[in-house]
Amino acid sequence: MAKTKLKMLYLVKIFMQDTDDEHKLTLQQIVDKLGEHDIKADRKTLYQDFEELRQYGFDIISEQIGHNTFYHLGARSFELPELKLLVDSVQAAKFITDRKSRELIRKLEGLTSRHQAQQLHRQVFISGRVKAMNETIYYNIDKIHEAINGDLQICFQYCQWDVNKEMKPRKKGMRYQVSPWAMCWDDENYYLVAYDSEADKIKHYRVDKMQKISMTEDTRLGKERFKEFDIARYAKSVFGMFTGDETEVILQGENSMIGVLIDRFGKDVPLSVVDEDHFEAKVKVALSPQFLGWVMALGRGIRIAGPEDVVERMRDEIRRLNDQYF
Repeated sequence: MAKTKLKMLYLVKIFMQDTDDEHKLTLQQIVDKLGEHDIKADRKTLYQDFEELRQYGFDIISEQIGHNTFYHLGARSFELPELKLLVDSVQAAKFITDRKSRELIRKLEGLTSRHQAQQLHRQVFISGRVKAMNETIYYNIDKIHEAINGDLQICFQYCQWDVNKEMKPRKKGMRYQVSPWAMCWDDENYYLVAYDSEADKIKHYRVDKMQKISMTEDTRLGKERFKEFDIARYAKSVFGMFTGDETEVILQGENSMIGVLIDRFGKDVPLSVVDEDHFEAKVKVALSPQFLGWVMALGRGIRIAGPEDVVERMRDEIRRLNDQYF
């Protein structure tokens, strides 16, 4: 088959791989790229080729900039924000192996230009899996990732539900300003992990409760804090994303409960043998009522064995519950 008969296929490939809304080609650049495949083309026939591609359904856009006309592919089957969410979902799915995840992500990269494909090389740290996200979260996530990629701080209002089941801004609509560093999934919620320079603390915020997000011109802060910060471990230790002082806790339990700890803290959780039927584990957790409630829910299978102040806090919680219900 003559190379010229492949010209339309190569044109589609050039538009798909080398152009997007931010990256455009002149007619001469397109001629040169076709030449790299030993295909000769002249301006007159290319105009007709572009029109035939449009008739077929490709969104070939021409734009006059200065003395030159630039061309690029506009609408695609998947827009960049949609591909970003698909990549995040592939990374999050526990039933997909690492190898298969990489294969799927490479295929997703092929659905956009090589320039935008670089933005799909993202790492989202996951705890659990998300089931559904509303449209607000969809755009919030993309705005936050844009700020992270641009190394910029963000401003937003942080909201909470009121008795009328309406989302209302906290602190009378005050705008929070933080340095975004990572995204984290926990069960069905998506969280931003960020550095608050005023408090000099790493904090997290539920993305669905963030409104009116905007990027500032300020460069992100907290780089030194995040160098030693293990976000994956943070997601495991913060139960239900309720914060508390990080504490090393000793748990003792029946061997049948080892799987529960591995599911929660990962295979690296340090375990030691107490006797033939029991083990001991040391875990770092954000000490909160949610963590104590998790231990209670495990029943007789696991108990807190130390340190003593944590044991006493559990006793206080049990007494509180006893007073509340009896």
